[in-house]
Formats: sequence, C-alpha cells, structure tokens
Amino acid sequence: MTYLAHGATLALAWFVAVNAAACAAVALAGRRLPRAASSLLLVRLLPASLSLAFVAAIFVPSYWRFEPRDFVEGFDLTMTTLAAAGGAVIAAAIGRAVAAWARAARRAAEWTRTAEPIALAAHVRAFRIEAPQPLMALVGILRPRLIVTRGLLDALTAEEIAASAAHELAHNQAWDNLKRLMMRGAPDLLHWTAAARRVERRWAAAAEHEADRAASAARTRAWRLALASALVKVARLMPAATPQTAATEPISTLVGGGEIVSRVQRLIDESPDDRGVARRLPASWTAIAIAAAAALAAGYQPLLEAVHRLTELLVHRLP
Repeated sequence: MTYLAHGATLALAWFVAVNAAACAAVALAGRRLPRAASSLLLVRLLPASLSLAFVAAIFVPSYWRFEPRDFVEGFDLTMTTLAAAGGAVIAAAIGRAVAAWARAARRAAEWTRTAEPIALAAHVRAFRIEAPQPLMALVGILRPRLIVTRGLLDALTAEEIAASAAHELAHNQAWDNLKRLMMRGAPDLLHWTAAARRVERRWAAAAEHEADRAASAARTRAWRLALASALVKVARLMPAATPQTAATEPISTLVGGGEIVSRVQRLIDESPDDRGVARRLPASWTAIAIAAAAALAAGYQPLLEAVHRLTELLVHRLP
C-alpha cells in the first residue's frame, strides 16, 4: 500500500471511530437536550464536525509528520473495514444532501411554474399559487422565494398575512433552510438513530419559536395576536394527518415545526419564556470552545505524537 493510500485508509478509519463515539455521546444524552435552536444545531452536527475536525486537524498532521514515507504496509482487515464504513457514511451523507436539495428544487419549480408574483415581503420574491392545502413556505437558500397559496391569502386578514410573512423572513435571516440542509447532509452514524430524529424535531420546534420571537420583536401586542391567530387558522385548515417534518428538506413552512399550542400561548402571554436560556447557552458553548482551543494549543505537539503511537499500536495489534 502506498503512503497516501495507507494514510487515506487510516483517516477514514479514525473518522468513523470518532464519529461513532460522538454519536454514542449524543444518544446517551437522551432527552437532556438544550432548548435554544443554535445549541440543538451544534448537538446535531457534533458527530460530523468532531470527526472531521479530528481527522483534518490532528490525524493528518500526525501522519504527515511521523509516518515514514518509504515504509509500505499492507491492508489489514479491521482498518480496511472501518475505512470502508467511513467512506460509506460520507457517500450516504452526500447522497442525502443532494436528494434533499433536488426534492426542494423540484417542489419549488412545481409551485412556481404557474405562480403569480405578488408584493408581500421585502427583499424576498413572493408568489401566489393554486393548491388544495393552505401553505406559506420559504424555499431556497441563496435565492429564497416565499410561496403562498390563494386559499391561505383568502383565509387570513391583512395583518395576519403580514405577521406570517415576517415569520418566514425571520427564517430567512436565520438561514434556517441552510441549517436544515446541513443536518440532512451531516456525515455521521447518528442519522440512522432515534436520537437524531429527536434532536431534529426539537430543533425544528425551537426554530419556529425563535422565528415567532424575531417576527414579533419590538412589535405591538396586536401584531403578536395577529401572528397567533394566523397560526390557529392555518392549523385548523391543515388536514389532521399531515405529518410534521423536521429537516428532511431545506424548506421552512409557517407551521412546519409543530407545537402550535405552545407557540400561540407564548405569543399571547408575551412572557419572557426561555429567552434567557437561549442567550446563556451560546455563551457557555463559547467558553467551552475557548477553553478547548487553549488546551489543544498547549498540548498540540504531544497530542500528535500520542495519536501516531496509538495509530501504530492499533495497526499492529488489530487483525
């Protein structure tokens, strides 16, 4: 096996090993999850980001620095199997991301084929479509479009339409469609577990609450009540069996995250709810990241040596 082929095999093996460990940690967290959407996104992307960062920032420099160029090793069963698994995880993630993007693009094309442009929201093109179910959806990432059905426009008042459009614009400003695509295409083993679905559902619900807050920030109580009224009307118009999706496609809808009752209650109560938690959690994540970066910088050289020794040990001890 050549130097580069051997390194690629070990890199993929380390990727899937770290990925599995991080996935186990997320799964063991159970229902003890943060409430802020940003923190839930970090939890969902933790296995993929941690395994990719380990390979790129630790294993590759370690291998490049300490592995002899003129020593050729053969294939071993365990590392090759792990490498194949790692390659399969990455390929599956790419396939999911491409499929999700294609489905969203296909659905947007179908919606806008006979759509009528309307003046509804600033900075985002809006279209009115004919569809049997009421819908207000934000599609796209770089060139977002706001899709609204004629039935929904007829069912809502002017104030409710404006508040609903502001909610969708909040999703656009938060880049929620991009975040959905990132979760869908995250290269990890977590995707096939119930833990991933739980985190994604919690993120979708939190993202809706935060879009409600952003849409009603510095607004009057009447505006908040208009948004709450719009949510109730849309929920009543939706078929009872309509499933609530979390991150299967990069599309944000007005009631896509579910939890209509709690969203309406918070809008009506004008309570501070969990805003303090949403602010504290990112600060704690930042502190942890700074401490981890400082520790890594201080022990980076010994860490590279330790990873290389461990790699050599595993290569020679495993079958």
